[in-house]
Amino acid sequence: MDEKNVLTINKQVQIPLSELRFRFSGSSGPGGQHVNKTATKVTLLFDVRHSPSLTETQRQLILQKLANRIDKEGVLRVEAQTFRSQRRNRDTAVAKFCQLLAQALKKPKKRQKTRPGRAAQEKRLAAKKKQSEKKRQRRQNW
Repeated sequence: MDEKNVLTINKQVQIPLSELRFRFSGSSGPGGQHVNKTATKVTLLFDVRHSPSLTETQRQLILQKLANRIDKEGVLRVEAQTFRSQRRNRDTAVAKFCQLLAQALKKPKKRQKTRPGRAAQEKRLAAKKKQSEKKRQRRQNW
């Protein structure tokens, strides 16, 4: 594939730009007449459920981790409206999309079991003794 027509997410995943759809609309917020005349807000749409670039396990991982950004048809939606330029917002949306997918596809590290050290245990027990002594002294004064 041609490298400028492909987004590289990680070593295993490459997505052709032809799979991405863009929708343009007017941005919200201040900006005067420029905002009213131009459609600078960019909405990037990516069909996760039917993408041929993803394996089934990658697809399930993305659908699970990005569930709040994916609609019931399986389309991932990323919006960008920071800049006054449509091109810069488009580039921002693509960068945000790549970052989201890379984060979703990252395998979490397995937690290594550890035990508290002797000093930590002794400190905890000393604090408990101190607390119980305080409570015991309160009882005797009544």
